[in-house]
Amino acid sequence: MIRLAAIGVVSLLSAIGAVQAVGGFDRAQQEPAANAAVAQASDASGRPMAAAAETQAAEVVKAADGHYWAEGDVNGSRVKFLVDTGASAVALTAADAQRLGFQTASLDYNRKVITANGEARAAQVKLASVSVAGARVADVDALIIDKGLETSLLGMTYLGRLSKIEATRSAMILRP
Repeated sequence: MIRLAAIGVVSLLSAIGAVQAVGGFDRAQQEPAANAAVAQASDASGRPMAAAAETQAAEVVKAADGHYWAEGDVNGSRVKFLVDTGASAVALTAADAQRLGFQTASLDYNRKVITANGEARAAQVKLASVSVAGARVADVDALIIDKGLETSLLGMTYLGRLSKIEATRSAMILRP
């Protein structure tokens, strides 16, 4: 019995260490999503949409390809994301980053990352806010991938700050 308890403690400590090591982001500045204010969003025609309550769940419907694709609002602009719980960070394509106003040519691509297309270089940035269907998180660490990323990824620097993520057969529920 003591042996099983010791194994459990070692496993827990290993998991905590792995979580702290992944990404190397400054977690001290991250606040729970429940403390973040909800911004006023607008639809594709520019008309204001009702802001979601901080406790309102957001739903991302599973696409025919089996993936969860989300339309996100990043710093006031729309970005199409592939929801990826295996990605340690929100990762933006160079094209999406440029649309968001980042000067990609002048960024410091000092991180190496592995994408589906192999190794790439990345620059760390801070996004003022990321909102998906009303589930808003402020001050989100993200990476801009210089090349090789086909679509932006909604990773754990956003998802991990939600209070709960649920995957059903037809949708992913994001709870702020």
